Amino acid sequence: MPFVIEFSSSWYLLFVAFFLGWLAITLIMRKHLNLKEAKRQLLVGVFGFCALIAMEIFAVSTGLWTYFPANWPVILWPTYIVAILFGYQLLRLVEKIYP
Repeated sequence: MPFVIEFSSSWYLLFVAFFLGWLAITLIMRKHLNLKEAKRQLLVGVFGFCALIAMEIFAVSTGLWTYFPANWPVILWPTYIVAILFGYQLLRLVEKIYP
């Protein structure tokens, strides 16, 4: 069975929007960015990705949503990671503004 890659352009737009949001907040808070914070973001990204993959597996196996054969939207997976990191950075920014 061939693997077909046909994604709507809106998936790429979503990825770029989350990535630019994460990058903007990271640049705003760059003086607080150190090795500890980078490790924390890596862990948040990995654990969040695992949780979202578990959600995908659950939803597909229970029939909540389906994908066409051979056309899994792999663009979702990097988008999940970037969205998690964007949410984390947004939370850190709000904590900094309103301690």
